Amino acid sequence: MHKKLVAPSLLAADFANLQRDIEMVNQSEADWFHLDVMDGVFVPNISFGMPVIKAMAQHTQKTLDVHLMIVDPDRYIKTFADLGSDNLTVHYEACNHLHRTLQSIKAEGMKAGVALNPHTSIKLLEDTIQDIDLVCLMSVNPGFGGQSFIENTYQKVADLKNLIEQKNSDTLIEIDGGVNATNAKKLVEVGADVLVAGSFVFKSDDPTSTIKALKEQIA
Repeated sequence: MHKKLVAPSLLAADFANLQRDIEMVNQSEADWFHLDVMDGVFVPNISFGMPVIKAMAQHTQKTLDVHLMIVDPDRYIKTFADLGSDNLTVHYEACNHLHRTLQSIKAEGMKAGVALNPHTSIKLLEDTIQDIDLVCLMSVNPGFGGQSFIENTYQKVADLKNLIEQKNSDTLIEIDGGVNATNAKKLVEVGADVLVAGSFVFKSDDPTSTIKALKEQIA
């Protein structure tokens, strides 16, 4: 049984006060830092570049969970390992040779994750699930923070959990997008292990207390 984890998404942090927000997460009950990297091609938005990530990684004291929303992610696997990433998640939709990409991530000493867009079926992972450390289910359409949660996600989590158990795999299920106090408990009940929370944490009056309450809710 996996411990249930909370991973605040730095996409929702105050970019003018990044170090302050990183320290807040370091001191909080959060488990991971979630970092969304966007290239303006795979998704219609651009987030952090390498120099910013390098600066951030010097201050993060918890697992750095990096989510690449970029085309041709294979080009940057070594770069993200060198930056200090612990987990590297690539999009199924962006990989022509998923198995090879997963092997390359692991060869650099990182955990290998695969993200699925809301319309992408979990059945497409049947042949690779045993090689995947983490599946990130997008519960909003990727590209922007602050979107509302797609209700079909619960069924998708349950189906993915069944697949993981059938294949006797140890894959974690991560939910990314629109996570808040109203859906967190239900997501964990249907099989989620890691909840990414962006706006819900950073736009709240007291982010530290929000993280604590989320952790208590899913414990």
